[in-house]
Amino acid sequence: MKLLIKNGTIVNAADSFTGDVLIAHGKIAAVWKRGEENKDATADETVDASGLLVLPGAIDAHVHFELPFGNIASADDFYAGTRAAACGAVTTIIDFVTPDKGESLMEAFTIRKKAAEEKSCVDYGFHMSLPFVTDNVMEEMDSAVSAGMSSFKVFMTYAFRVSDNEFFRTLSRCKELGALTMVHAEAHDELTALKSEFIASGKTDSWHHYKSRPESVETFGVRRAIELAAKAGAPLYIVHLASAGGMAEVEEARRYGQIVYAETCPQYLHFTSGVYRRGDGQNFVCSPPIKGKHSQKALWRGIKNGGISTVATDHCPFTLAQKAKGKADFTKTPNGVMGTENLFPYMLSEANSGRITFMKAVELCCQNPAKIFGLSDAKGTIAAGKDADIVLYDPNRDYTITQADMHSDVDYTIWEGVALKGYPTRTYLRGCLIYKDGEFLGKRGFGRYLPRHL
Repeated sequence: MKLLIKNGTIVNAADSFTGDVLIAHGKIAAVWKRGEENKDATADETVDASGLLVLPGAIDAHVHFELPFGNIASADDFYAGTRAAACGAVTTIIDFVTPDKGESLMEAFTIRKKAAEEKSCVDYGFHMSLPFVTDNVMEEMDSAVSAGMSSFKVFMTYAFRVSDNEFFRTLSRCKELGALTMVHAEAHDELTALKSEFIASGKTDSWHHYKSRPESVETFGVRRAIELAAKAGAPLYIVHLASAGGMAEVEEARRYGQIVYAETCPQYLHFTSGVYRRGDGQNFVCSPPIKGKHSQKALWRGIKNGGISTVATDHCPFTLAQKAKGKADFTKTPNGVMGTENLFPYMLSEANSGRITFMKAVELCCQNPAKIFGLSDAKGTIAAGKDADIVLYDPNRDYTITQADMHSDVDYTIWEGVALKGYPTRTYLRGCLIYKDGEFLGKRGFGRYLPRHL
């Protein structure tokens, strides 16, 4: 079926204009600016997008669906998580494969991919997490890249943290393979010392989750990660950047020509550390924690000056009951918050309010993640030949986020009561309508796997 979207304001990262988009066989067949001849634009269905923005589908490049956490798992499986994504104008997600100790990378990939292909409602890819670094892992990374996982994540904290030597080996191996190293950058020794101190003195409320991982913990971690990447001569992607100090380290490295990409998340852009003093502070527990106002302002400056390359969510929610286990002891709180349904609407609302431009929102949520993670042949831009992942957005619709209107399996949202200016009205995935005016219209298993090569 051919679909023609007419008279909308088409917004890409590089340009914005009034025009028409012709879709055929799941692809964008043609794009015309107003006044250009489009005599070939015959269609089986025509949608009048007058007064609406026509945007590329967003890419949430950092989610955790069905993530095991001790003896529980994150509340959204691949179906619920991608259903929520679709209703938030996200048409592509990138999740993680995390092998168990002794399990091969490719065995873990096969299991994870099977779960996604049976349930996913939007297109999906995978990063490969490396909770351990061995000679066998270094060897098998080649197979992972061949299978389309061209990004590898390491952690500088937690029980599965890497040593400097292991981190350097990973960076060097990724450089050799043409892959990208991602890092959770927090200084393990400092946060461990602070955490132990607070536990010993009985300071275990949610506020002390933040106090055990203050801005300096991330700043030191980011600095060390950048130093190791510079020594390896390898590109680096820093996930969920939250602090002013970390932002300054990224900007300094980029000024000297180092290839460092920084991702931040909407929870860091909207909330501040004061949420941990609330009665429901445990619901906001994530790592790194939400920081102070100074850091929030630095992240917005980073967005405007290009220091922040992408905005993604780190979507990893747990239920109220699961979170409540840590109300009096932050060490028992499962880490993670929701956001994939809120990512693009929130960033577009900030654009609609004048904080950034709509083109910048598309750059951060669509074009840049497509470029960085090897999806730009098909995703991230409205142009002929790309997948017809298209969002219609009404800038004049006022919308207040409530749990009742969300499409996740989680029984609350940290975004409750947040007012947005403008909201998506339709989402198309490869030309198929999967969301319309608050209703999910997609199908379980319709998402396809996207092998990525940088």
